[in-house]
Amino acid sequence: MPLTTLDPNTALILVDLQKGIVARDTKPYPSADVVAKAAALARAFRARKLPVVLVHVTAGAPGRTEQPKPTISSPDWADLVPELDRQPDDHVVEKKSWGAFTHSGLEEHLKAQGVTQVVIAGIATAIGVETTARQAFEAGFNVTLTIDAMTDFKTETHENSTHNIFPRLGETGTTEEIIGLLDLR
Repeated sequence: MPLTTLDPNTALILVDLQKGIVARDTKPYPSADVVAKAAALARAFRARKLPVVLVHVTAGAPGRTEQPKPTISSPDWADLVPELDRQPDDHVVEKKSWGAFTHSGLEEHLKAQGVTQVVIAGIATAIGVETTARQAFEAGFNVTLTIDAMTDFKTETHENSTHNIFPRLGETGTTEEIIGLLDLR
């Protein structure tokens, strides 16, 4: 469904825009482009005194998988990229699984602030972004996905999420469209 509106109390959730993930090869968009758009969204939300949530992953969930788990290759692997310009009022979530809502207190934090809608962007589209969107939808938030401010490690997985999954979880829009709706509030 095309983007129609933003609720008066909408929060921005930026997923896994951290040094170790941003450094990886991403498709279909370069991570630098995604980071630039995410930073523009963060500035726009902060300028309107709307909540900004910065999510980063610091470890993997326990359990066996068929694929090897990513390795943390440097001490600053989990550090948020400086382009996000973290501010004292930003809410930071450290996660150890795919979704930002799992065992993080994020749902309670947002609901305590009266948030009814979330705008989500980040890396990787089919992993952290999609899982966070599913969790937000299940928690009762209106969900908006910023399709030009996210990317993945495979074009096919990005396209599956943006074309097949996201329209079932909420509305999609571009960075420009979302900022434009913020200006109308």
